[in-house]
Amino acid sequence: MDRVCVESPMEDSSNEEEDLDSTKAAPRIRDTPEDIVLEAPASGLAFHPTRDLLAAGDVDGDVFVFSYSCQEGETKELWSSGHHLKSCRAVVFSEDGQKLVTVSKDKAIHVLDVEQGQLERRISKAHSVPINSLLLVDENVLVTGDDTGGIRLWDQRKEGPLMDMRQHEEYIADMALDPAKKLLLTASGDGCLGVFNIKRRRFELLSEPQSGDLTSVTLMKYGKKVACGSSEGTIYLFNWNGFGATSDRFALRAESIDCMVPVTENLLCTGSTDGIIRAVNILPNRVVGTVGQHAGEPVEELSLSHCGQFLASSGHDQRLKFWNMTQLRTVVVDDYRRRKKKGGPLRALSSKAWSTDDFFAGLREDGDDAKTPEVVKDSDDDSD
Repeated sequence: MDRVCVESPMEDSSNEEEDLDSTKAAPRIRDTPEDIVLEAPASGLAFHPTRDLLAAGDVDGDVFVFSYSCQEGETKELWSSGHHLKSCRAVVFSEDGQKLVTVSKDKAIHVLDVEQGQLERRISKAHSVPINSLLLVDENVLVTGDDTGGIRLWDQRKEGPLMDMRQHEEYIADMALDPAKKLLLTASGDGCLGVFNIKRRRFELLSEPQSGDLTSVTLMKYGKKVACGSSEGTIYLFNWNGFGATSDRFALRAESIDCMVPVTENLLCTGSTDGIIRAVNILPNRVVGTVGQHAGEPVEELSLSHCGQFLASSGHDQRLKFWNMTQLRTVVVDDYRRRKKKGGPLRALSSKAWSTDDFFAGLREDGDDAKTPEVVKDSDDDSD
């Protein structure tokens, strides 16, 4: 006789308990990766161009690469490097993502292997003074800017700089490149926007000096506009091929703009010494809301992930934080202007962002629903 196997009620109960246990053990999926806590503030920050990796360089000279994930407990340090003798000022991944280039106050340029963190090349005295900024042109060519306004163009296949110019009177805070990789734009502590032709290796011009240091520079509006942040909390706009004088200016109610990163062709995020990360629309000029914050601590650097979903920020609180950009990307700013309403809080544009009413008096825009800010029609901050 064939024997028929029938599960007993006890076995059923045991299986159900196992199912419940497996359900309980399921990892929690977060809206953003968890914060990363460092031993010192990070002044350099960069996402990998294709993988879920984040690099950071801190003021002690250490460089870290982390893998990040929205799955709780899965954001981890992959490796660290302590080759720099002083503060690491900037980190940038190569276009293919295989190398990480870093610069430091120790005047050196380092090229590291991304997989293992091994130092592959060191240019020990790349400048005679500390290096402050770094920009990669392609897989071989890079540009560095130093604390006294010097600009150097390097080809990693050759010895020595291809171009060495000093037109600025103060430190080079940030640099940007046009899509054709011909014109280099520099933001300097002397308040000027610099223009250099790196194809012909020549200086083009300096803009009129603005009030305060220029701390950041980026292209907006499909390359038709250049936006510069300043230590006075103002965004200065230049027309492309009209670099001599500003075409517009936009004063934020912020103590400063220390860093800036474009999110779309119209929207950018700024970091300030007041700890707030603001979302700003360019033309029409609007403060759309707040994306996040390092409460009571200056924001040092911002970087946007390769997929555009996450913004990472580093602050003096020694934390690397992630902010979800999904909601911000739904914002459409209407050109129609109503009467200004000042004195209210900035709306929160991510699940972890606070309204500025929580800790800082900012500006208010119509519509208090922070969860669905589809259209912004009026402004509290307008261009001058």
